[in-house]
Formats: sequence, C-alpha cells, structure tokens
Amino acid sequence: MTVNTPLCFRGKKILAPMVRVGTLPMRLLALDYGADIVYCEELIDIKMLQCKRVINEVLETVDFVAPNERVVFRTCERERQRVVFQMGSADAERALAVAKLVESDVAGIDINMGCPKEYSTKASMGAALLSDPDKIESILTTLVKGICKPVTCKIRILPSVEDTVNLVKRIEKTGIAAIAVHGRKKEERPQHPVHCDVIKAISEAVSIPVIANGGSHDFIKEYADIETFQEATAASSVMIARAAMWNPSIFRKEGFCPLKDVMQDYIKYAVRYDNHYTNTKYCLCQMLREQLETTQGKKLHAAQSTQEICEVFEMGDFYEETTAIFEAKKTSLETKTQDEDDQMEDPDVIKMAVRFDKREYPPQITPKMYLLEWCRKEKHPQPIYETVQRPLDRLFCSVVTVAERKYRSTLWDKSKKLAEQAAAIVCLRTLGVPEGKLCEGENHLINKRKRQDQERLINREDLAEPSHKKANFIEETSDMNVPKM
Repeated sequence: MTVNTPLCFRGKKILAPMVRVGTLPMRLLALDYGADIVYCEELIDIKMLQCKRVINEVLETVDFVAPNERVVFRTCERERQRVVFQMGSADAERALAVAKLVESDVAGIDINMGCPKEYSTKASMGAALLSDPDKIESILTTLVKGICKPVTCKIRILPSVEDTVNLVKRIEKTGIAAIAVHGRKKEERPQHPVHCDVIKAISEAVSIPVIANGGSHDFIKEYADIETFQEATAASSVMIARAAMWNPSIFRKEGFCPLKDVMQDYIKYAVRYDNHYTNTKYCLCQMLREQLETTQGKKLHAAQSTQEICEVFEMGDFYEETTAIFEAKKTSLETKTQDEDDQMEDPDVIKMAVRFDKREYPPQITPKMYLLEWCRKEKHPQPIYETVQRPLDRLFCSVVTVAERKYRSTLWDKSKKLAEQAAAIVCLRTLGVPEGKLCEGENHLINKRKRQDQERLINREDLAEPSHKKANFIEETSDMNVPKM
C-alpha cells in the first residue's frame, strides 16, 4: 500500500522508545526542544487489543483505554505527524490489528525486536525475535501490506557482523521504511561499549535509512555529539534514549536549558495532560539523578500526588489554575452533552435525578433486589437494564424496562452497577413501592433472608449426626479413601 505521510527517517534526531519514560509529556517536551520524531514506550499487542479508542474532549487527546479505565496510550494533535507507535508483538495478525487500531492517530508503527528484558523475551517478543527471522519477516510484511503508515523496527546486533548484516538485508526486503539499530548485543548493557563498526557495516549494506542508537554512554553528552555519533556509524539518523531521559533539552541546538526549567516544563505537560503522578515522579527522578539525595529530591520521592509534585517545584498555583480550567471545561461539556441527551431522548422514559448510596441501605439489600421481588409478586417479566457509557467522561447511565415502561436517572454514575441501581430507584419511586432504605423501617427482604438462613441452619442440624457416629463412620469407611476431617 502507498505510504501517505510526510514522515521521513533521514537526517533526523529521534527520541528513542523508553519504558515508563516515553509517555506524552516527555514526547511533547522533546519535540519542543528540537526532536524531529518521537517514539512512544513499547506497548504490548494483547494489552492494546483490549483497549477502546476514546476522544477526550476535556484534554483534547485521543485515549486508548483499558477495561479497568486505565489509559494505556494517550496522544494529541501536536504530535500526530511525528509520533511512532512502538509495540511488542510476536504475532503478525495481532500486530496488524493493533496497527489498524492506532493508525489514524500516529505517524508510523514500530516493532520492538531489541528489548533484552525477560518480560519481553519470555513471550517471544523483543530480542527473542532476532533468532526467528521467519517470524520477523511475517510480522513486518503483514504490517507493510496492511496499513498506510510507514513501518519500522528496532533491533540489537547479533554475535557476528555477518549474521547481523544478513538479517538486516532480509528485513529490508519486507518493505519497511527504516531500521533502528541499538549497537549492542542482547546480553550487553549500557556500560558496555557501543559497536559503532557494526552499525556502520549495516548502514553501508542497505539502502533504507539506518537509525543509530546506543550512543548515550560513549558519545552523546551534548547536542554537538549527536552528529559525531552519526558520523561514526554512517547512519541516516540518530535515536537518543538515556541522554534524553536525563535532560530532553539535549535536542536543543543552542545547548542545554537549566535542569530546573526543563523539569518545570515537563511538569506543565504532565498536569496539562493529566499524566499519572507515579509516571511523572519516575521521569523527574531520572532527571534529578545525583540530586535525589538533596532536600528537593527527598520531597519529590515522598510526593503522593500530582499536586504534591507541583508543590515540590513551587508550581502549586499552576496546578490549581490548570485543574480549575479543566473542571470548568468538563462542567461545560457535561451541560452541553446533557442538553443534547435531553433533546434526543425518548420522551416516554420516566426520569428523576437520583443516585444510589449504599450507606442508605442495609447490607446486601439493594433497590434492584426490591424491584425484582416486586416484579415476581406482580407476575411481570423480570426487569431489563440497558446501560450506555458516555465517551466524554466514561460515566454510565442505565434505562430499566418494567411492565413495558422505561425508567432512568438523569444523573450519570461512575460504574454500570451504580447506574442500574439508580434506574431501579426511579422505577420503584414512580410505582410508589418501597426500595429497601433503612429509613423505611422493617425490611421484609431482610426478614425473608433471615428466615431462609434459619431454615438452612435447621436443615443442616437435622442432617448432622452425633459425634460418636461420625467417628464410627470415619473408621468404617477409611478403606474407601474418604478424606479424614
């Protein structure tokens, strides 16, 4: 298929994919400082396939949200033409399904073939793919043919230069747009020297762009060193990981910004895009490094929320102002959505503004139980609940149908269960039927449960035998392999 994006991999300075680091705030900051392309952290195909794509109108982002409501991948218009989505996969069809899920929101797709960590290799992903060229070819060919965005992969070098070059030549034939090469073997770590000669041999052997990676320890200490590393490897572009993690202003032609300014800029993006505080704290700790034992470092380490992190860096006012803006925007959007809902809704649905508060009910007693009991007593079919989730804030609303009439609460709830309970309350109150609240006095469902519990207890006692008979039974049946109590 024809690639219809301006993304080019020649002469570029690129933020490398880094677990826990390459989230939206870091990617945007790197772009601000001069990075041409940014890779997100590796995201596993199976996890992504469980996600739902959600337009977040408050943050103006596209979120890929897991069933537990956790945002797995968040992106925005600012980076759409510059972000490459890196995934971990060992299956061509799964990789293609994920690529199609995110294709419209990113500039390219990358397959991680270099991660040496056990969590990746034990699932046949990452560096484990280097020993299975057939699978590499299958995954990359499937992606190149199946999507319109450029496909890349990131590898580590093999034990011999010849084997590495042969593998890369085979990868080139799949039609990928570029290949990133971390110049170390899978068993080597950052303290080992990067093999510039191997990257250079690859660069000279293939025609597609080669992106050199792994120079932070030996080469890249400041912006000018990026070009030195590129020349040593004869690569088309350079990908930077740890040097950018320590200070993303490494991409700045004019030189480093003061670390304090860099960290405050990062925090602004973290607040602006509602980054989880644990991830924000982790990235800031990577920047502080040797300053972690200072007073500020210790306060950062102790912070337990985004607000506390902001206070450590004297940005409490910024946090308050930004969150206030978002709350106002959220309220405005909710009001607009509610008005649209009211205009579009079935006029025959009976509505009330109610919520279910379990503190107002006895343990294990709910309005849904009362409604079901009433339907049985009146010989109606059991209640039918239809629940929807609102994309704006992922809140729930439920409509219950009882005796061919529909009921719902006008208030949206944070879970499907709460929304259904609220709908049941609306129905019960409309019918004038008790809903089981503590303030209603004697609860017949509780009494019914007590009677049932007492009957079960009596039945168990009637069935129980005297202790001397139990002992005899155990002795008589011991040869029958009956477990002894």
